[in-house]
Amino acid sequence: MRNLQLAEIFDRVADMLEIKGENSFKVRAYRKVVLTLESLPEDIERIYESGRLRKIPGVGEGIAKKIEELLETGKLESYEELKKSLPVGLVEMLLVPDVGPKTAKLLYEKIGVKSIDELEKAARAGSVRGLEGMGEKTEENILRGIELLRRRTGRMLLGTAYQLSQSIIDRLRRMDEVERITTAGSIRRMKETIGDIDILVTSLKPKPVMDVFVNLPGVTQVLAHGDTKSSVIMENQVQVDVRVVKSESFGAALQYFTGSKEHNIKLRELAGKKGLKISEYGVFSVKNGKRIGGKEEEEVYAGVGLPCMAPELREDRGEIEAALNGKLPELIEPGDIKGDLHVHSSWSDGVDTIPEIVESAKKLGYSYVAICDHSESLKVAGGLEKERKLTQIAEIRKLNEKMSGFRILAGAEVDIKGDGTLDYDDEVLEKLDIVVAAIHTGFKQDMEIMTARIIKAMQNKFTNVIAHPTGRLIQMREAYEVDMERVIEAAGATGTMLELNSFPDRLDLNDVHCREAKEKGVMISLGTDCHNRVQLGAMRYGVGTARRGWLEKKDVINCLGLKDLM
Repeated sequence: MRNLQLAEIFDRVADMLEIKGENSFKVRAYRKVVLTLESLPEDIERIYESGRLRKIPGVGEGIAKKIEELLETGKLESYEELKKSLPVGLVEMLLVPDVGPKTAKLLYEKIGVKSIDELEKAARAGSVRGLEGMGEKTEENILRGIELLRRRTGRMLLGTAYQLSQSIIDRLRRMDEVERITTAGSIRRMKETIGDIDILVTSLKPKPVMDVFVNLPGVTQVLAHGDTKSSVIMENQVQVDVRVVKSESFGAALQYFTGSKEHNIKLRELAGKKGLKISEYGVFSVKNGKRIGGKEEEEVYAGVGLPCMAPELREDRGEIEAALNGKLPELIEPGDIKGDLHVHSSWSDGVDTIPEIVESAKKLGYSYVAICDHSESLKVAGGLEKERKLTQIAEIRKLNEKMSGFRILAGAEVDIKGDGTLDYDDEVLEKLDIVVAAIHTGFKQDMEIMTARIIKAMQNKFTNVIAHPTGRLIQMREAYEVDMERVIEAAGATGTMLELNSFPDRLDLNDVHCREAKEKGVMISLGTDCHNRVQLGAMRYGVGTARRGWLEKKDVINCLGLKDLM
């Protein structure tokens, strides 16, 4: 939490500096440290106390001193001075679509607008249209933006956004006028939450494509309807943008609109050193304007002497440096997954029978699936008491006798009790093929107790996996207090796997912790935690997060065939 608190302060500083028109490099330095703090797998205070603050990538002397000031005094003097120089509401105005720092500054200096409420009043009164570069349309856009800001609940879960984007693509792809079509933006990078949905198309006849798009079922508002770009609001309040680009620029546009912004900045800096300019239209020589490439993404990266990087890596977390040194990871692919290691059946709180689950798993090309119904303490989820669990194990053994080329693993999602012991005794545990231990109670315990509780569970010789290790539910429940660095170290020491729970409202471990686990030699287990066999498809989100965490086949237990797995 300390990391996030500091990140929020530096983000505010960047916003204020941008409004005041400060040097863009200075603003960028603060934006960079925000990303660094948000992605640090270790507590910033621990780094500071051990004297490693200046070893953090991207933290120079100036930023380091400010972090020290915040940690030592609890405040940042320069931030306090900035706050005095600008109305608080002015920074909040930047949340309104189409209101950037320059616009906010102009509105404040010319008509005294210093909050979103005041901005709305000014727009409704027609006071904005008289300002330089602003008209009646600007006021309409501002009012629409304020309405959207108030109606929208924030970022959408990856799973929801992915399914929506694919349904739109599937519809447009059926049109003869569409040549190529794909998602871009944060969906393509498989971020756990998504803002807007970006879709790229190539077409020689874009008008029919756009006409179909803006009239799709679920569209509640058309923000823009043109031949090269159209934007709509869907009924779930998400904005979807479709851009039509020329075929020769498709790769460059895909690279540009996939992002991330920070990755693209570094890529363009590298291009500049080579006398090149990269834009959404292609790669060009600065000297003579000659086009170097841009039809395919590979041409964009090849232009600066790099291999094409997987979208999931493009976060400016060392991927460009790794590419320059020939050390990019060979990322796990969806087809590498041989089975799902966390599935619930109708024996506890799942919907489907074990044979039904097996049928669906086989269709996915799996060679095994682990049935991990809840243990007895979790009554609310239909947890299985000891005798019923033993009956289920026997039933699974009988089912396996009738199959060849596929195996059902008799598993359990076993509760970790408040004292770190497991919910089943050794008589049950030793009969299971896989023991997936999990926290379901006591979320408010302090960090020391929670961490010790999980570590004790890992020290049980029967524990194979720790499920959803931080307990978070994205946008619904914060992670409980746990020292993940110690948990990862203990997992390495005990030979315990950590789960990357693939259900889209969990994605737990997150990408940052996955990478840290990889660096510590800790194996990852992928499980959908599905309670309905349709949800077996959520594995794609786990694989996406694994790729964001730089994981390779060797890092994920699910990539092993059945014999090696057992």
